[in-house]
This record gives sequence, structure tokens and C-alpha cells, in this order.
Amino acid sequence: ASPDSLIVAPVDLLTAIYHRASGQTHLMASPAPEILEALAEAPLDAAALLAKLRADYDLVDADLAALTARLDELAETGLVERR
Repeated sequence: ASPDSLIVAPVDLLTAIYHRASGQTHLMASPAPEILEALAEAPLDAAALLAKLRADYDLVDADLAALTARLDELAETGLVERR
């Protein structure tokens, strides 16, 4: 989803994300907000996104399969688009 179609607000340990196109609000835990933030900067494939998240958040145990699963979940909600 385009960053303009999302309203993002931290709520304690979660992040509320209102998706204007669907009219739905999603409550998400890390790493979903961080993934959306990284993708808002530029479209990235999963491998490039993982590299960016590793660099930005000093991740040492991140793996591509786990990230791909999170991206699939975000795609099901309409918050990211598969390309």
C-alpha cells in the first residue's frame, strides 16, 4: 500500500495502522511496522528488504523464510503488494 494510504500510530507495545483503502485498522507488533516503514522508502524484494532491516536494526538472527512469511501475512491484509 502506498504510504499515503496508511495512518500509523504507536499504541503501547503495538502499532495501529489504519488502511484508508480498506477502511480497516490493524494492530501489529514488531517487525510489521518496521517492514512497512522500510518498504515505504522504496520497493524492495525480500532479500534486499532483509539486508536493509539487518543494517537498520542490527539484526543478527533474521532469516529470509521468516521475513517471507511476514510479507505474506501483510499481503493478505492488503498492506503490501506482491510484485
